Amino acid sequence: MSTGQPASRALLAGAVSCWLLAVAVYLIAEAIAASAFPGYSYATNYISDLGVPEVATVDGRAIDSPLHAVMNAGFIAHGVLFVVAALLAARAAPVRHRRWFVVLAVVHGVGIALVGIFSGSQEALESGLAAFHVIGAAMAIIGGNLTAIIASRTARHGVSALSLALGVVGIVSVVMLVVDSGTTAIDLLPDGIWERLSVYTIQAWELVAAAAALVWLRRTPMP
Repeated sequence: MSTGQPASRALLAGAVSCWLLAVAVYLIAEAIAASAFPGYSYATNYISDLGVPEVATVDGRAIDSPLHAVMNAGFIAHGVLFVVAALLAARAAPVRHRRWFVVLAVVHGVGIALVGIFSGSQEALESGLAAFHVIGAAMAIIGGNLTAIIASRTARHGVSALSLALGVVGIVSVVMLVVDSGTTAIDLLPDGIWERLSVYTIQAWELVAAAAALVWLRRTPMP
């Protein structure tokens, strides 16, 4: 980051606010929805189970999420805030590969919004609408983690390495989720843990990006 203009500082401060709010909204919505879900396990249940609007059994998992609307609203809100933060940050600072940074952020935002709109319920599976949920989940996880990897090309050394590491861990985790859930030959971790490793890396990167931007704002004097 090389500009100290007031407008750019305001844009970057806005990006920080959006990143922090996105993380808070997502994690709080998840915690609230999970608290009302009987026997919900962060290790063995999928995050998307919290957004299913019906009481049913899906792939052997008992689903009963009374506060599904909270989780789905959290998905959508996070996506919107993530995209807005990326747009503000891209305008505020000379981000390398700016176009890809924004494109991937939009992929994440659209994907997680689809997850919130189309649930993975049994009814959706039978009607075929669950395909949008699966596509959205793939877009959200891959797009979010690739955003972190692209951002690593611009950040300072320590932040760059951390952003790259988070993105790589997220991508590897979603691959392991697919492998683990698709075969009984490999069962290293429960699916819920693999999924959260692929998703929480995105929230972790948002916190890293926000912290790095705040440090820069504090250390860079107004012109």
